[in-house]
Amino acid sequence: MTRQQRGPEGGLIVDKPAGLTSHDVVAAVRRALGQPRVGHTGTLDPIATGVLVLLLGRATRLAQFLTGAPKTYRAVVRFGFATDTYDAAGTPVGPERTVRPDPAELEAALAAFRGRYDQVPPPVSAKRVGGRRAYELARRGQEAVLAPVPVEVFDLRLVEVAGDCATLHLICSAGFYVRALAHDLGQRLGTGAHLAGLCRERVGPFGIEQAVPLATVVGSPADAAASVLPMRDLLAGYPLVTLTPEGRRRAGHGQPVRPGDVATAADLSQIRDLAGLVDEDGSLLGVARARSGALHPVVVLM
Repeated sequence: MTRQQRGPEGGLIVDKPAGLTSHDVVAAVRRALGQPRVGHTGTLDPIATGVLVLLLGRATRLAQFLTGAPKTYRAVVRFGFATDTYDAAGTPVGPERTVRPDPAELEAALAAFRGRYDQVPPPVSAKRVGGRRAYELARRGQEAVLAPVPVEVFDLRLVEVAGDCATLHLICSAGFYVRALAHDLGQRLGTGAHLAGLCRERVGPFGIEQAVPLATVVGSPADAAASVLPMRDLLAGYPLVTLTPEGRRRAGHGQPVRPGDVATAADLSQIRDLAGLVDEDGSLLGVARARSGALHPVVVLM
């Protein structure tokens, strides 16, 4: 079967609707575009909407270079009670009460969650405890004791307070749980709180403005296929090195790329870590790591 028959290859930025898991979205795109190899670079909970970066075909091999990108969210936190899942899909924990959060108190409380700190993931999460997912243990009624994980919050701002809810703008590191932030914020204020709504607005360089609604992917596969990003565009921020035919041959065999294998005037000694390898048409051939004045392929897409 040819690559054309397997469907498009590259990146597709999908605007995930609420109520579906990330796996549901992957399955729907796989069926709509006729591409059996589809993966994502970061899970969104069912209640969440927004940017889900999907990788199609050979682009799935680039996931390792994308999963660590910072994420931007718009989160709605409801105060008055916590839930066992830390979000609106869970069962309330303790009595519910009416709370009107004070903006000044909220601003003071948010200061504790900026910068680097150790975050305890929600008990219902994909984190592994003794070889099992925490959510699997929770479904069996077993308590999951999760270890704190280092995270970083680059920006955290209060957007507005309306009734018992506060809207937050958040930019954070990969692995950060916004549900845990909502829960911890409620504990800090002594009111109880949970995540009532969440929209992921950006993953690294990919924003909601370029995302294709899932309904469009399912209803108009041809239009969705036209929105698939070339694989080279998935490596935004990495230097790109154009190879000669001999350089392409060497990279295709996993051999180091030397200065003489580069078609453009590029000083390989200036590349500190990873670089994309492209042909003269700009198509991505692979990803290489700089070492000893040469580029050593780590992923070959030819």
